Amino acid sequence: MHCCHGFWSVFVDKVFPWQAGLWQQLAGRSRHAHAYLLHGPAGIGKRRLAESLMARLLCQQPAGLDACGQCKACHLLAAGTHPDNFVLEPEEADKAIRVDQVRELVEFVVQTAQLGGRKVVLLEPAEAMNLNSANALLKSLEEPSGDTVLLLISHQPSRLLPTIKSRCVQQACPLPDRSQSLAWLAQALPESGSDDREELLVLAGGSPLTALRLHEQGAREQRALVVEGVKKLLKQQVAPSQLAEGWNAVPLLLLFDWFCDWAHLMLRYQLTRDEEGLGLNDMRKVVQYLADKAPQPKVLAIQDWLLAQRQKILSKANLNRVLLLEALLVQWASLPGPG
Repeated sequence: MHCCHGFWSVFVDKVFPWQAGLWQQLAGRSRHAHAYLLHGPAGIGKRRLAESLMARLLCQQPAGLDACGQCKACHLLAAGTHPDNFVLEPEEADKAIRVDQVRELVEFVVQTAQLGGRKVVLLEPAEAMNLNSANALLKSLEEPSGDTVLLLISHQPSRLLPTIKSRCVQQACPLPDRSQSLAWLAQALPESGSDDREELLVLAGGSPLTALRLHEQGAREQRALVVEGVKKLLKQQVAPSQLAEGWNAVPLLLLFDWFCDWAHLMLRYQLTRDEEGLGLNDMRKVVQYLADKAPQPKVLAIQDWLLAQRQKILSKANLNRVLLLEALLVQWASLPGPG
C-alpha cells in the first residue's frame, strides 16, 4: 500500500494556480492538525494539493512552503518507497475501501516513523469507506500515535460519517472561477478553439481537470452523436432500439448526466420561461420544444427515473445497457403529448 503514483511531478508542477492561496494557508501552518479533510467537487486538483502537502510534511529540509525535492525523504517519496508514507485508495476504481485495508493503515499509524520524522497517510476518496471501514478508521483519527498526519480527500463530503468529519480539520477546496479555468485549459489544450474549451468546461460543471479528461475521452464528439440521435428520435426517423445500439461507445454515466441535465433545463424553462437558461446551444431548441410540449408531471417523472438510474450506474449495479437505454429513449420520445 505504500504507493505513490508519478510522484516526482509534484515537485515539478506544485499545486494548480487556483490553489495558491489555499496552499499558503495549509503549507504555512506552524503546527499541523493530525487529520485534514480536503473536500470539494471532483476534477479541481484536490489530489495534487494533498500530495504536495504530503511531500512538504515528509521533507527533511523544506524550502519555504515547498518540499526541497533533494533530501533523502524526497528521493524516497519520488521513488514510491518512503517507509513513512501510506496511500489508501480502493483496489479497483469505484469500488469500496475494505475494512482490512483500513486495518493495514491502522497498523501503519501505530508504528514508529522509520526516518525519525512524521508519518503521513493519504486516503482518497474518503466516501469510498463503508460503515465498517469508517469505524475502523475512527480510532486512528481520535488519537493518532506519534507525529502522524492523515490527509483525507472527499468529492462528496455529505456521504461521510459525522464522526469522521468532526475529527478532521475541514478544508473546503472551491471550484476555480471560470476565467482561471479557461486560462488553464488554454495552456493545457492550445490546439483547441476557445469555444470548444468553454463548451468542455460547461460539460464538466466548471471543473477544469474534468474538462481536460472529457476532451481526452472525445466527449464533445460523443455528445454531437447523441444530440443528432435525439433529434432524429423526436422526428421519428430512428427507433429507440437502433439508437441504443448506436451509442455503444458513449459511457453510460455521461449519457445519464446529459439527459438529467436536459430534464432539469426543461423544468427550469417551464417554471421561469427564461430563454437564457436553456443550456448549451446544441440542444436549446429541443429543450425549449420539449418544455413547451410535455406536461410538467411527465417531465418530473422522467427526471425522477433518470436520477434513480444514474444512482444505480454510480453504484456499479449490474445493468443491461441496451435495455436501459431503450427504456430511456421510449420515455423520451413520448414526452411531447398528453400525460
